[in-house]
Amino acid sequence: MKIEPQHARLLRLASGAALATALLLTVAKAVAWWLSGSVSLLAGLTDSLLDSAASLLNLIAVHYALRPADDDHRYGHGKAEALAGLGQALFIGASAVLVAVQAVERLQHPQPLGAPALGITVMLLSLAMTAGLLLFQSHVVKLTGSTAIRADSLHYRSDLLLNGSILLALVLAAFGWQQLDALFGLAIAVYILWSALSIMREAVAVLMDEELGVEVTERMHLLACAVPGVLGAHDLRTRVSGTHWFVQLHLELPGELPLLEAHRLCELAERAIRSEFPRAEVLVHPDPIEVVPH
Repeated sequence: MKIEPQHARLLRLASGAALATALLLTVAKAVAWWLSGSVSLLAGLTDSLLDSAASLLNLIAVHYALRPADDDHRYGHGKAEALAGLGQALFIGASAVLVAVQAVERLQHPQPLGAPALGITVMLLSLAMTAGLLLFQSHVVKLTGSTAIRADSLHYRSDLLLNGSILLALVLAAFGWQQLDALFGLAIAVYILWSALSIMREAVAVLMDEELGVEVTERMHLLACAVPGVLGAHDLRTRVSGTHWFVQLHLELPGELPLLEAHRLCELAERAIRSEFPRAEVLVHPDPIEVVPH
């Protein structure tokens, strides 16, 4: 089981780009928050700080997940990506709680905002950088199916909404709607928490060996059964580990077939599935039709 060099390079680039983006935005938002005192900007700063930690964790996990299978990990190290996704969800959930607490405190004790123009400029920069990162991450996920990069993309997608909300809050505050800054901060915290739960659900699904979607497994079943000479298939099982799909199925064959011919049909079924789903590693077991359970 080997990861294509191009996919490995894309995974490293995507995780590195996410960390670099998060660090740069953390510095910019820290300066803007220090000068303005905006709760919405604090929400963005807190989120970027935790983004940096999560992206660093992601970078380490992707590096580990790309290691080839060894004697102790015969199925590879792909589930490190799901563990990273779980860690990201915890980081993001913590940021939501911190922002919500600060927003409630500001609602109870309102304060005027300073340097709104700087805050608005920083948020425009954040929107542009986050949108660019998301486009690249979407490209990488489409090619590799990486769980870790998908989790990263999910929370940066929430960042796009978060940064847009902060920008709107700062513009409204500049026109005298100061109270809306804290209200936006509170709404953003709720959305961040929801994003964290979504990432956690996906990571847990991978760690618990949840099956691939029904449409995928049904298509695999059809591809195996379409091989000339195959009478049917049953007990098709799937699971995901990093960028790999592991597929097992029993192929129903005539009992009188020579072993060599049965082996050939199993290989054809495996190739048929892999031709449409190249990330799948397929294990086929031949069953004489006479002993197939009904």
